[in-house]
Parts: sequence; C-alpha cells; structure tokens
Amino acid sequence: MSFALEGKVALVTGGGRGIGKAIAKRFAAAGAQVVVASRKMENLESTVAECAGLPGRVAAVACHVGKVDQLQRLVAETEKQFGPVDILVNNSATNIGQGPALEVTDEALLKTMEINVLAAHRLIRMIVPGMMERGKGGSIINIASIAGLRPQTHGLVYSSTKAALLMMTRVWAVEFGGHRIRVNAICPGLIQTDFSEYFWKNEEYMERLKDTQPLPYLGQPEEIAGMALYLASEESTYVTGTAMVVDGGATAR
Repeated sequence: MSFALEGKVALVTGGGRGIGKAIAKRFAAAGAQVVVASRKMENLESTVAECAGLPGRVAAVACHVGKVDQLQRLVAETEKQFGPVDILVNNSATNIGQGPALEVTDEALLKTMEINVLAAHRLIRMIVPGMMERGKGGSIINIASIAGLRPQTHGLVYSSTKAALLMMTRVWAVEFGGHRIRVNAICPGLIQTDFSEYFWKNEEYMERLKDTQPLPYLGQPEEIAGMALYLASEESTYVTGTAMVVDGGATAR
C-alpha cells in the first residue's frame, strides 16, 4: 500500500484557494496530474504557481460549477490535458443563506443547492460511467461539513445542503462499490479559509471554540488535505460510504 498517486488524474473543484488549493498541492506532491477549477482564473493561477516543481503537474480551468456547459467543458479539458479522471474532489461550495430560517428565500436555497449539491451530482454523472468502463476503480471525495451532521442556528440552507451531500455520498458508495469506485466525504470543522472568515474573525466565537473544542485551535486547510490524500490513495482501498470528521473534536462534545 502507498500514499503515492503517480499515474492518477485528479480533478479538484474550488481549487483556487483554501481547502481545494491545499488538496491540489498534496495530490501533486504525491505525483498526481491535477486539474483545479473555480470561477476566478487568478486564484487558479496562484495554485498552479505554488505547485511548480512538484512531481505532479497542475493545470487550471476556469469553471462556474453551477453551469452544466462549463462542467462539460471542464471534464473534456481535463481528459484532453491528462486523460480520464481517477480521483474527483467535489469541493466547491457557497453559503449565501445565512440567517433565521423564516427569512430564507427560495432563491438562496436553490442557488446553494445548485453549487453545493447539484454540481457534485452532475460531475459524477459525467465521470463515473467512464470509471466503470475502464474497470480500474476510482475515488470520489465530497467535501461536506460538520454543519451537515448537526443543526446550526441560522444555518438552515448550508446545513441542509451538506446533509444532502452526505446522504448522496452513501448512496453513491452503495451503487458504485461493485465497480471498485469508492465514494467518501470529509466533514471539516472550522478551518481558516476565506470562506469561513465570518466565524474565525469573530473574537467571541473563537473564545467559545477554545473553551469547548478538545483541540483548542483553528484548523488549517492542510489538515483536510491529509485526509483527502488518504481517501484518494491505495491506503484506503477498503473505505467507502464514510464521513470522515476532521474538526479538532468539536462534535465530540
């Protein structure tokens, strides 16, 4: 068994910053050929530059994951540059519906579902048939959240979409397992990224975290990337349908 990813092609959405960037760097360091995707090419170019010199190559494709035609182009460009996808990381997410449940609009719920859930479903429909035909298995990693495991005040939209992604992960694992395609989720706690700065820039929130979380510090993107590497590698060949919680022990209390 090995954590090496030589000869593997990985596609990472939301790869321009934060957790997605950290995962792309870890995969490239392990020898994978990696395509990173997000809406902003300048962020993607930063990821590519930071991966220069690593064993695996990294390429960038600008893509709005809420658009079917752009997802189709993303998959086609990945195959053109590196070949068929062996590892898919559904990491792109949005959180535009934060607030009291009764104030959540249809638009906020539908938009969040489109990015957090439907984009993953679409990419899997585009990529998994090829994995099945090749008969060499594959690894799909969905970046969920501990928000999908327990309710959050003012978090109806985000928590609901992440809970949906977790259940879809288990269903995909059941249906694809016969083809040796593994599907798992990672549930991060609070990680220091631009996406979560609403929380970690709040001094009161951070003081509560230090008082209640067994590991009393703010998680870093690299700590999620390590779990992603495990799930992508041959070290986890008997692991599927799981939700790996990486939260400093926040949900242990």
